[in-house]
Amino acid sequence: MNREEEARRLDASDPLPTLRGEFLVPPAPGGTYAEAAYFAGNSLGLQPRTVAERLREELDDWARLAVEAHTEGRRPWVDYHELAREPTARLVGAQPHEVVAMNSLTVNLHLLMASFYRPAGTRTRIVIEDTAFPSDSYAVASQAVHHGLDPAATVVRLKPRPGEENLRTEDVVAYLEREGDTVALVLLGGVNYLTGQLMDMPAITKAGRAAGAVVGWDLAHAAGNVPLRLHDWDVDFAAWCTYKYLNSGPGAVAGCFVHERHVQDASVPKLSGWWGTDPSVRFRMDPDIAPPASADAWQLSNPPILALAPVLASLEIFDRVGMDALRAKSERLTAYLATRLAPLNGLEIITPPDPASRGAQLSLRVDDAGALVQRLAAGHGVIADAREPDVVRLAPVPLYCTFHDCHRAADALAAVL
Repeated sequence: MNREEEARRLDASDPLPTLRGEFLVPPAPGGTYAEAAYFAGNSLGLQPRTVAERLREELDDWARLAVEAHTEGRRPWVDYHELAREPTARLVGAQPHEVVAMNSLTVNLHLLMASFYRPAGTRTRIVIEDTAFPSDSYAVASQAVHHGLDPAATVVRLKPRPGEENLRTEDVVAYLEREGDTVALVLLGGVNYLTGQLMDMPAITKAGRAAGAVVGWDLAHAAGNVPLRLHDWDVDFAAWCTYKYLNSGPGAVAGCFVHERHVQDASVPKLSGWWGTDPSVRFRMDPDIAPPASADAWQLSNPPILALAPVLASLEIFDRVGMDALRAKSERLTAYLATRLAPLNGLEIITPPDPASRGAQLSLRVDDAGALVQRLAAGHGVIADAREPDVVRLAPVPLYCTFHDCHRAADALAAVL
């Protein structure tokens, strides 16, 4: 049996058949295969086929009902975000009142830091990873400045040990035990965007809270990728986008989590807007806010319906399949791809080899990453992405990637290297 036949056999026998047919896959150039092998879902997920109809329905309600669609539409707009609450809670392991779909990721991080980053005395530091996504670096630095602090002294960027690519949990915990009385906020990526490392969120959250710090997580690369138990892990807050593994379209409405101990604490300061007041009194137009005891209290404005509709369509798929089944398939696909890539000369896999320490991503250190990605796409119909100068990222997303896709990617990399 050759390798292509083996890959097709693995697809045919996998416990979770591919849902590829439920997504729109870009065509592949060259004619060998009709569709691309798409490994860029950690940057932008594929479009579910149901999205277009969902958008047409909302446009039709707007055309037929205009303002009355707020209350008379098939999915009334006035409480439209409520439709995302239960499936979002299931997705991230939360209580329904702890989550809300709103804004975009960095906006939500700023709103949450306005509540939970409260430097005082010597407890001022914000701990992030040195390879944090740039937007997070900008956000925490600007929060330090907002409080009159020097970012260079306030933001602590944890680095891997010399010669290593990924942070060790024990080193993060040791820092918090040693320096915790100076730390106001821990804000790490649940899955690192560059290396694909899955952080030990329960252990780090426990250590951060034991040190007296607030612990938040950027779940941009974790939501829809790995199972989450935010409530049980005692996370203070979290935020995520929905256009990567959650396949909700570019700039789609993001999500956030606030633990119930905070949503039930009226003394927590917030930046407020009219959608953050209790819906039972919202349209009385009172000048004084009456925030509900839920994550909704962090909302500012009414939700953008046309940007939220794809989120609902995507969440339905996750609800139907379940994160545990997706995670199991993700581990099988990623392990197969890693095995196929390991013998290739000219690349180094910098993602942790332990399946428990990575999501659906393998990051490869190679020369001239940008040019290599272009050659993979143009010559082989394999779509990956590059992070300059020398990292190529491949994400075998279990909803629509197959073992045969992984075979194609390995063969294509062998050819271009």
